[in-house]
Amino acid sequence: MGVPGAKSFHLVTPGYGDAGGVLAGTANPFYARFATSGSATVIADAASLNPSFFTLWIGNNDILSYATSGGIGVDQTGNLDPATYGSNDITDPNVFASVYSQQVDALTASASGGALINIPDVTSIPFFTTVPVQSIPLDAATAAAVNAQFAQYNTVILPTLVQFGIITQEEADARMINFSAGINFPTITDDDLTDVSTILQGPPANLPADLANLLGQLRQANNDDLVVLTASSVLGTLANPSDPTSVIGVAVPLEDQFVLTATEQSRVSTASTAYNATIRALAGANGLAYVDARLALAQVANGGIAYDAGLLTSEFVTGGAFSLDGVHPTPRGYAYTANLVISEINKTYNATIPTVNIGNYGTVTIANNQ
Repeated sequence: MGVPGAKSFHLVTPGYGDAGGVLAGTANPFYARFATSGSATVIADAASLNPSFFTLWIGNNDILSYATSGGIGVDQTGNLDPATYGSNDITDPNVFASVYSQQVDALTASASGGALINIPDVTSIPFFTTVPVQSIPLDAATAAAVNAQFAQYNTVILPTLVQFGIITQEEADARMINFSAGINFPTITDDDLTDVSTILQGPPANLPADLANLLGQLRQANNDDLVVLTASSVLGTLANPSDPTSVIGVAVPLEDQFVLTATEQSRVSTASTAYNATIRALAGANGLAYVDARLALAQVANGGIAYDAGLLTSEFVTGGAFSLDGVHPTPRGYAYTANLVISEINKTYNATIPTVNIGNYGTVTIANNQ
């Protein structure tokens, strides 16, 4: 009954599998392939099968799309109407708790048992850990030339904005641009900074609109930021092929969609912590197995998990656990996850389901063309 792309509230949304709504974006094409009717819900269709046992793993997408889009969605905490959410938004924890409880109630009506799987730390996957946040190599002469370009921004514009109370001194300090010889942090657009683009177009700065927009929410990245995998295709390239000074990450900031800032990471963490509290509580209240995927996948990311054929890690390409999109596990990674579920089922229900040999399952293959 797995539906790719589904968020928690989608499982209880009538019409989510209506083929007539696929092109309009109101329905999921994967669920539309097997929904029992245009008005059916995923959870009702699942419950109609009268399962004797079930596993439920939902909620990853309620934060994942926000994270992988560099936080360009909205944290909808406080908004209890998911019909108003965008595709990259974070689901309100109370909405999650309500719909997740409905799902557990529906599945336990006929099942003698089941397993609930919690939400991993999405920021530990290769999509967020592969591209180093320090990624701009400059020699001393180039660094000095770039700093000269930002001299007015650092020494005139930012102090003036502080003087007139538009930004705080703390924000001005965070927005200072400074390059040096070696590997540097890129410039980025941070949408949690005060947007001063309109102000900069007026006196006394009187900057052109295009320049004002570049500086509007500009700062340099730092060690608390995560640069996403897809940024590797744009970092260091030219925003304008005919302008050799328009290097993305230097004169032109890396767009917000390519960076998950510490503030945005905190929103993701807060939501997932709340989701997991709900999942754990409902597992305990219903006597269901509780699978701590968050802890297990953290172990994959921090040192790896040994198995008889080697070590499973979250290293991009070579780690064996994740596919080339940096998000989804490989068959070997899913086999490891399956073993986690089996182990908890065995412990909770005194069962003897055998685990699988994860080394028997495929992973990323590196071709040798020599």
